[in-house]
Amino acid sequence: MGSSTPRLAALASTVALLTFGSAGGLLFAGRPARADEPPPSVATQPEAPPETPGEAEASPTGKDAAAKDATAKSALPTAKKKKLDRGSQKKLTAALPEAYRAWFEEVTILLTDEEIAAFLTLEKDYQRDAFIKRFWQVRDPYPETARNEFKDRWAATVEQARASFGNLADDRSRLMLLNGPPDGRIASRCNTVVWPVEVWFYGRGNRLREEFVLVFYQRWGAGQYRLWSPGEGLGVLFVEGGTGGGVSLERVANECRDGDQLAGGINWVARQGLGYMTLQMQLETPPKGPSGEWVATFNSYSTDVPPDAPGFPAKLELAFPGKRQNRTVVQGIVSVNPAEIGQAKLGEHRSYNLLMTGEILEGRELFDSFRYKFDFPGDNPGQATLPLVFQRYLRPGRYKLVVKIEDINGGKFHRAELALDVPMVERDEPAPPPEDAATAALLVEANAAIRRAENTLQIIPPTGELQTGMLRFDTLTTGPDISKVTFGLDGKPLLTKNKPPYSVELDLGTLPRSRQLTAVAYDDKSKELASDSVALNSAGQRFRVHLTEPERGKRYVKSLTASADVQVPDGEVVERVELFLNEDRVATLYQPPYTQPIVLPKEMDLGYVRAVAFLTDGNSTEDVAFVNAPDDFQQLKVQYVELYTSVFDRAGRPAEGLEAKDFSITEDGVAQEINRFEKVTDLPIHAAILLDTSASMEPNLPAARAAALEFLEKRVQPKDRAAVITFNDRPNLTAKFTKDLSNLAGGLAGIKAERGTALYDSLVFSLYYFNGIKGQRAILLLSDGKDESSKFAFEDALDYARRAGVTIYSIGLGKDLDKKKLTKLAEETGGRSFFVQKPEELSRIYNEIEQELRSQYLIAYQSTNSSDDNDFRTIECKVDKPGLEAKTLRGYYP
Repeated sequence: MGSSTPRLAALASTVALLTFGSAGGLLFAGRPARADEPPPSVATQPEAPPETPGEAEASPTGKDAAAKDATAKSALPTAKKKKLDRGSQKKLTAALPEAYRAWFEEVTILLTDEEIAAFLTLEKDYQRDAFIKRFWQVRDPYPETARNEFKDRWAATVEQARASFGNLADDRSRLMLLNGPPDGRIASRCNTVVWPVEVWFYGRGNRLREEFVLVFYQRWGAGQYRLWSPGEGLGVLFVEGGTGGGVSLERVANECRDGDQLAGGINWVARQGLGYMTLQMQLETPPKGPSGEWVATFNSYSTDVPPDAPGFPAKLELAFPGKRQNRTVVQGIVSVNPAEIGQAKLGEHRSYNLLMTGEILEGRELFDSFRYKFDFPGDNPGQATLPLVFQRYLRPGRYKLVVKIEDINGGKFHRAELALDVPMVERDEPAPPPEDAATAALLVEANAAIRRAENTLQIIPPTGELQTGMLRFDTLTTGPDISKVTFGLDGKPLLTKNKPPYSVELDLGTLPRSRQLTAVAYDDKSKELASDSVALNSAGQRFRVHLTEPERGKRYVKSLTASADVQVPDGEVVERVELFLNEDRVATLYQPPYTQPIVLPKEMDLGYVRAVAFLTDGNSTEDVAFVNAPDDFQQLKVQYVELYTSVFDRAGRPAEGLEAKDFSITEDGVAQEINRFEKVTDLPIHAAILLDTSASMEPNLPAARAAALEFLEKRVQPKDRAAVITFNDRPNLTAKFTKDLSNLAGGLAGIKAERGTALYDSLVFSLYYFNGIKGQRAILLLSDGKDESSKFAFEDALDYARRAGVTIYSIGLGKDLDKKKLTKLAEETGGRSFFVQKPEELSRIYNEIEQELRSQYLIAYQSTNSSDDNDFRTIECKVDKPGLEAKTLRGYYP
C-alpha cells in the first residue's frame, strides 16, 4: 500500500486545524468498552499419529476409557451449552492441542457463542476436524463452486495481518480481519511530536460500503497498537501529552513527514463526534454468523454420552449383503431386549423409541456419520428382541465404527466401538449372512433389493430452463441385466426401446408446461429392475419424494427394503425422512442414503409403505407404495383439488368465522363433497414480486421499489419464501425464492427503467418458476403499460395461468393500461386487480394483498370426475350467506 492517497490529501486540504491544551479536552462521551483482546497466536505443530482402531468393545455405561486432562475435564459442561462462562472458556482453550488452539485463535472473532461452546467441549480430534470442515462450509457464499471464497479470503487476510503486524492480537490485525485491508495506509515518522500513529483510509469497506478513516496509536511507543476514538482526546496521541509544543494538529501537519495526510485523517475522525462511536461499534462488531441450526445438528451426531449415564446391554452384528456400484453395503444389526429399556405410555398407545447415532472413522478422519430413530409398537408381548438395522455404503478397507443407542423413554445408553474391515464383495459371490440365524432369515427379502439396485437407470434432462419444442431425452444405465426400457409421459405409455441407446424424442409444444417423463428398465423376463422419472419444467423448485423400493407387485413375508429418492428446491436441504409401515412410523433417517430395511409383522396381507420428507422449515411431501396387493388390485388415480379461497362482504372486507357448511363447490356443474376445510393462518406462502422496469416506469420506479421492499420486509414471515422478478422487454430473475431479506433487497437494488414491455412473456416465465411448488402461491404483478413485444399472446398466458394454479394479483399504475386483460388474469386465478394513479398508493395495495393471503380458507375435495381427459374443468365456489362473495380458482387442468 502506498504512503498516501488522493482521498487523504483531499481530507488534509479541507481540515480545519485545531489547537488544544495538553489534556486534549474534546467534549465527547467516553470510549466504548473494548472487546477482550485475543491471546497471542501460537505456532502449529505436527498432528499426533493416527489412532489404530481397536478390537470390538462395548460400553454399556457409555463411559469413555480414554484419560482426559484434569483441567479440561473440570471445565466440561454436563451438556452442550449455547454459551460458556469466561472461566470455562479460558480453561478449555488452554487444554486444546496446540494445532486446534491456533485455529481457534485465528477465527475467534468469527465464532458465535454456540460455535465456541460446541468446539471447546469436543473431546476427540476427529470431531474437531469435522467441526472445522463444517464451520467453513456453512460460510461458503457459493457452495456450488469448488472453492470456498470466504475461507480463502480469510486465510489471505490472516497471512497479511501476521506479515504486517506480527500477530493477531493487535487492533490493526483485528480491524483488518473484520473489514479487509485498507485502501490507503499512512504511518507516522514523527516520534518527537506524536506516538507511533497509523491512519487507514477505506473507500468502500467490505461491510459498510462507505468511506471512513481509522486511526491507530502505540502509547509510549511500545506494545500493541490501539484503535483511537475521539472520546479519548487528542492528547493520548501526542508524546507526553504534547508538553512543550501543545496538542495541535497544525504541529503534525507542519513538523511530520506526510503531516497533511496524518492531520487530515485524525481530524476526520475527530469531527465525527458522537457519530464515530456508532461507526466504531459497526466496524468492531463481528459479522453475523450462520444460524445455530448447523451447530445443533452437529452436536446431535455426537457419539459421546453424558457422564455417569445408566446403560443397557445390546448386541451389534455386521454383514455385507452386497455392493452398490463400487462400494460395499455394510449392514449393521443392533439387537435390543425390550425388557431392558423404557416404554412410552400415552393413553392406550405403547411404544419403544430408540435413537441411533453412528460415526465411521478412516484413520483419524471422520469418514461418515449417521443418525436414525426407530419406533416399535409396545403391545407385542411375543417380541423377544427389537432389531435396529442400518445400512451404509463404504469402499473396501479398514475403518473404526462407533455406535451410540439412546433409549428415549428410559434415559439409558448403549455405546459400542469396533474395528470394521470392509471386504470387496463380488457380484456373483453369495454374501456371508449375519452370525445370528434368526436375524439372517429375517433380512433375506430386504437384502434381495440390493441385487436389484446394481441395475440402475437415470434420465438425463436436457440443458436449459424452459423446455419446449422437440427435445431428445437420453438415459444412463448400469448393470448387466437390462434388456429393454419403456418410456411414459404423464402416466401414459410412449414407446419401448429394446436396445441401447435408450432414448426418446418428445414434442413438448410451445408453452413450458409441467410434464412427467418416466422410464422403466426390465430384464429379459419382463421383470422390473429400475425406474426413474423427471419433472419437466419444474424450475428447480420441486419438492418431491419417490419410493423406488419396495417393488410393486411383489409379495413380502418377513422383511422389505424401503428406499426413497428426494428432490428438493434450490437452496433448501432435507431435515429428515420418516418411513411408515401402514400408519406406524418405523424409522426416521436424518441423512442420505434414504434406504432402510423394515421387518414386517407376521402374516401381513395388504399394506403400504409411506415415505414423508421434511425441509428445515417444516414443509413436507410424501409418497406411498402398496405391498402384498392382490393381482386384481388397482391403485386408482385420485384428483385431489385444493382451493385457497378469499371471501369478501359488500364493503370488500374479508369475511371471518365461516364453516365448511357455508360453502358449496361444483365442478363442471356437478356438486362436490368438501373433504378438508380450515382457516389459513400460518401456512407458508410463496410470493413473487413481478415488477415492470420498462422505460415508462422511470418516474415511478423509486416509489414502486420502496413499496415492494416494504412488503418484503414487513410481510414476509419466517416460513414464507419470496422472489423478485423484474421485466422490460424480457424477464429477469433478480432474487430466487428465499426468506433472506438481504437477498430480496439486493434483487430490487440497481434496477433501471429502460426498453419496452414484454408482459405476457414475463408472466409465463414467472408462472414457470413456480412449477413444482405446492401450497399457497401468489404473483404480485405491477405494470404501468400494455404489452408491446411478447412472443406469447394473451390467450397463451391466460391458459398457462389456469394450468399453473398460481393466484395472480394484478396492479395497474397509471392510465395506459389494458384493464380488461389484467382483471381477467386475476379473476381466473382467484386473485384481484387494483388500479391506482399514484405510486404512493402501492403500499396500501400490498398491505391489502398480504391481509387477504393471511385470511383465506383452504377448501379441498376429491373430484368425482375419474375420466382420463385433459380438458379444463370449471369450478364454481359459492358462499351460502347473503352479501358474501368467494374468490378462488375458476378451474384447473387435471
